[in-house]
Amino acid sequence: MEASDAPVRVDQPTAVFKTLTPRTSGDDDPTGDAGPEEELSDSEAEASPSAPEPESERLKAAVAAWVATASDEPEEPVKGAEKAPEPVEAEEEAPEPAGARDGADADAEPAAEAEAAAEAVHEDDDEAAAGSVDAADDVEGSDGSEDSEDEAPAEGKASADSWFAARKSAAGAESGAVKGPEPAGEDEDAAGGSEDVDDVADPDGSSGSDDEKPVDQPTAMFKMIRPAVDQPTTALKLPAGSVGAGAGTDADSERTSTFLPLRPDIPAERKAPAAEAAPKAAKAPETSKVSKAPDTAAPAAPAAPVPAALAEPERTRQQPLPPLPPLDLLAELTNTPPPPPTPLRTTLRRIRIWTPLVLLLLIVFAIAQMVRPLPAPALKLSAAPTFTFEGGELKMPWPGEGQGAVEVEGVGSMGAYGPQKPAPIASVTKTMTAYVILRDHPLKGKQTGPEIKIDKKAADQGKAAHESKAPVQEGQTFSQKELLQLLMIPSANNVARLLARWDAGSEAAFVEKMNAAADELGMTQSTYTDPSGLLDSTVSTPKDQLKLAKAVMQYDVFREIVNLPEVTVDGIPGTIYNNNNILLKPGVGGIKTGSSTPAGGNLLWSANTIVDGQNRRILGIVMGAKNAKILDDKLQLSIDYSYELIKRAQKDVTSAAVVRKGQVVGYVDDGLGGKTPVVATKELKAVGWPGLRVKLELADGGKAVPHTGRAGDVVGQVSIGTGAGKVSSPVALQSDLAEPGFDKKLTRVG
Repeated sequence: MEASDAPVRVDQPTAVFKTLTPRTSGDDDPTGDAGPEEELSDSEAEASPSAPEPESERLKAAVAAWVATASDEPEEPVKGAEKAPEPVEAEEEAPEPAGARDGADADAEPAAEAEAAAEAVHEDDDEAAAGSVDAADDVEGSDGSEDSEDEAPAEGKASADSWFAARKSAAGAESGAVKGPEPAGEDEDAAGGSEDVDDVADPDGSSGSDDEKPVDQPTAMFKMIRPAVDQPTTALKLPAGSVGAGAGTDADSERTSTFLPLRPDIPAERKAPAAEAAPKAAKAPETSKVSKAPDTAAPAAPAAPVPAALAEPERTRQQPLPPLPPLDLLAELTNTPPPPPTPLRTTLRRIRIWTPLVLLLLIVFAIAQMVRPLPAPALKLSAAPTFTFEGGELKMPWPGEGQGAVEVEGVGSMGAYGPQKPAPIASVTKTMTAYVILRDHPLKGKQTGPEIKIDKKAADQGKAAHESKAPVQEGQTFSQKELLQLLMIPSANNVARLLARWDAGSEAAFVEKMNAAADELGMTQSTYTDPSGLLDSTVSTPKDQLKLAKAVMQYDVFREIVNLPEVTVDGIPGTIYNNNNILLKPGVGGIKTGSSTPAGGNLLWSANTIVDGQNRRILGIVMGAKNAKILDDKLQLSIDYSYELIKRAQKDVTSAAVVRKGQVVGYVDDGLGGKTPVVATKELKAVGWPGLRVKLELADGGKAVPHTGRAGDVVGQVSIGTGAGKVSSPVALQSDLAEPGFDKKLTRVG
């Protein structure tokens, strides 16, 4: 084979490149693009239209071409180009041709010497080859139309060219060291070296002459090729421009990865400029492909753009997922998928979830119900709340004129007649004067009260001719009780004014106190303008006067005075007689008479009756008796009317058994539905008259009802009436009283 044969020189790097081509993920993809071998086959098809040669023939041609070019000048590596890492699969040994193996056996000694010389320049050769490979890689990388699988063969090709160029220089040096100086025509012999190589690498296994030993040396050195850097480290290649201009020649043949710490988050004001610069850096200038012969170096290409992924640290922008439901999370942790939802599973799941919660709430509710305080027990009436006396309707002998009313103290009103409107009451006014004096200066038992001196005004008014008076002298002194006797029995007007001045300092001030007392007693239709009643502007009604009579009759000294038909007072000559002759009747007690032309005859009276061995007081008033010619007759007429009413009242007032002993009248309510009966401990009789309806009341008697008790314990009282006419009977438990049970405490909602 001639040295000038073009196809042989073209196939040299192709054969070596095929041996050193690293495997990629695309090599194993059955559906991927054509691999490097297919591309090599296309290249061979262009170079030699004939059928491809056997593997051993192509290897022999490659070695021969390398030996033939040993005298040529070595290729200079491209300045500034980055070294690409050598392929991973380069560690695998290329298949050794049979001829080359025979030649190596024949010339083992020269091959050993050549190998020793080649090891001396191994590092320089690797560096030069790496520079050539980087340059070729840059040229191929600048073309954006080729994919990642097409770039791998280009890198292998450039690496092979650089390696052969370096080996030619080494072979020349080794040849010179072994042979010594050669004649001037050595270049011509070298040019024909390819033919000799063909003879040495002949497939029949014959070895060449001694003059052709340098031809076998590169074949032995070809077996020692080992990559210095693993293929995966190409992902850690530094960005272009980060290494100086002499990186292609001065950098180490073996490149290692460089640790780059993560950068902090870019501030907001720097994000916008960085985002604008990234697309510009990614657009590298396109360069045309450089076609070169296998024995020439590729021109330098522009530096590859820095990938955006290496320009800044990676940051996670993924938002966290929402938490899974408890069952789904449990299924994920146990690697068990949740069962498909069905109505039955959904119902059971809800039951499992809500049942513990409901039970917990029930327990808390039960504890709260047990510790809650119990409601206070109360007495409730179960007997009939009212009782009506037998005998039909009461018929009182009411007068045909004027107005009046009758009432049994503590029981109620027996009735009233007349218009019940305010009218003058004459000397009945002195009842309010006595009430205010006794209220402000009460007398108890045998007390007579302070001594009061008669002033000139009282003495002068005692000489008046047209009004009732007491003959007192200026400078005399009388006790409070004596002056009250003179006020109520002879109805002395001058004494009424004297007591008013003594009590309040003036008559006007005392009148104000009289009206204030009337308001306190509920006498809403009464008006007082003087303490004696001489003025017809002092008016009242029968019901208002009965309210006053009940209040003033509570004073013992007052009852004592008004029941006297006559009296003797020291300092007053003779006996003083009461003009209320009704006091001579049995069971009748007088309060106060009053008569005047505008008022007519008026009498406020009291009477007593015995009911079940007890004294019952009856109060009444007759106002406006005018069916007579003279004033004294009018007064007597009012007395007669009053006595008829007193007799009928004393006759009709009676008693009746309302509650029997041992009768169940009510129960104790514990507030939670429990009821314990109570019974009366004695018979209860009420005071009344025919047709009267009385009301029963069951009360605790001022003591709290207990939560527990034994049968027979007194817990309250049942009563009828009010005031002096009130009657009552104790009530006791019929059975034991116990606290509410657990079930009642638990189910209470109030």
